Amino acid sequence: MWARASSRLWCQVLIAGLAAAASITAVAGPGQQAPDVLRGEQLYGRCMGCHAPAYDSVGPRHCGLFGRRAGSLPGYAFSAAMKAQPWVWNAATLDRFLAAPLAAVPGTSMTYDGIADARERRDLIAYLRALDASPQCRAASPAKHQE
Repeated sequence: MWARASSRLWCQVLIAGLAAAASITAVAGPGQQAPDVLRGEQLYGRCMGCHAPAYDSVGPRHCGLFGRRAGSLPGYAFSAAMKAQPWVWNAATLDRFLAAPLAAVPGTSMTYDGIADARERRDLIAYLRALDASPQCRAASPAKHQE
């Protein structure tokens, strides 16, 4: 039973990831490869020291990230610098922030140096988008996903 449930969950995440990757190919410029969601999932391991998909930790949760205004997640204590950002998280704003968080938002409490490689950022962003559509995030925020 566990193998069947695990396999079914993996298939749902993979399908959501493929759909997300297809929807953000505009992030890849001419001549660039489309984002790789599975590679993005591997890269997300770097984030897990401070972040979790469905709950706040040292950093805020990532479920519901896309379309959310920076610094606005209820119940999380963001830095004043992040709260002052007018950004709404999307592929472009995440790309800018993840390249160099401390330069993009001086005063942020995120002390990660950033991801210099543009392809790694695209892959991670594709995974974050797929994650938002995953069963894990759907369970964490059912109101957002009801239609």
